[in-house]
Amino acid sequence: MPDFGDFDARGYRTVDVRSGYAEWLPTYEATVAELMDIPLLEVLTSVPWASMSRAADLGCGTGRTGAWLRRRGVAVIDGVDLTPEMLAIAGERDVYRQLVEGDVAATGLDDASYDLVTVCLVDEHLAELPPLYREAWRLAKGGARLVLVGFHPHMIMASGMPTHFRSASGEQVAIETHVHLL
Repeated sequence: MPDFGDFDARGYRTVDVRSGYAEWLPTYEATVAELMDIPLLEVLTSVPWASMSRAADLGCGTGRTGAWLRRRGVAVIDGVDLTPEMLAIAGERDVYRQLVEGDVAATGLDDASYDLVTVCLVDEHLAELPPLYREAWRLAKGGARLVLVGFHPHMIMASGMPTHFRSASGEQVAIETHVHLL
């Protein structure tokens, strides 16, 4: 797998995922473009959203995807995220049955309990994808759907730009990013 450092054209200070999202939180909702994930979910016609009764939202962050799922009729949604500060915002949306602070590759959620597993804007932060896929498989009921929305590797490689934000001091800060070629 290529290393993001081979493509980094920005040279921003890089922080780990948990501390990066905690620091970004004050401006996260205002700076994350809705064009990054939600419109992709909206045009995904192969998923019968309203017939999904239980969803696991892995890497739920502030709950943007969970709120979207609830508006589409998903009744029970459990969220998992590494960052407690993001989970606090997700909890304010009042769409999750439970929120779990933890690793998306080892959630602690029940086996074979979900007919939908979503992973939005998360995979670029994982050094390895197989543990995530194994966990999604473990969580899924027979016939479940896995919906993964992430950055195409070309976007990261061609732009040389990691996931990043402007800190309170005005500094551009990168969050640990990985390039995955499938």
